Amino acid sequence: MEETFNAHLGRKLRMRRLSLGLTQTKVANAINVTFQQIQKYEKGTNGVSSSRLIQLSNFLKVPITYFFEDFSDNTNNNKSENDNSDLNYSFLIKTFSTLNENQKVKIVQLLKNTSSLKETG
Repeated sequence: MEETFNAHLGRKLRMRRLSLGLTQTKVANAINVTFQQIQKYEKGTNGVSSSRLIQLSNFLKVPITYFFEDFSDNTNNNKSENDNSDLNYSFLIKTFSTLNENQKVKIVQLLKNTSSLKETG
């Protein structure tokens, strides 16, 4: 379970870092570690201590619970190491946040309309 959580936390860290447009070096400097250590956190190679998690939470402006959201210790539900969906999700978050309110409303309406469509074929 520990390895599973380390990978989950790493994905959450990477997603938040990218959505803020930060480099690994900027995050590393903010919490007084090397960028290689941030790489290891993001890959799930190294666990994050509670004090580092608090530092990351403060610097990335998220509640500490952010890192625990959506965690499941069921290994069948975990993404593969080569899965780039977090990067795509981060891109969507970053792009959506730059839209004006009218554009956001239209996109949400579009998503609601298409979610009711059934896949055919």
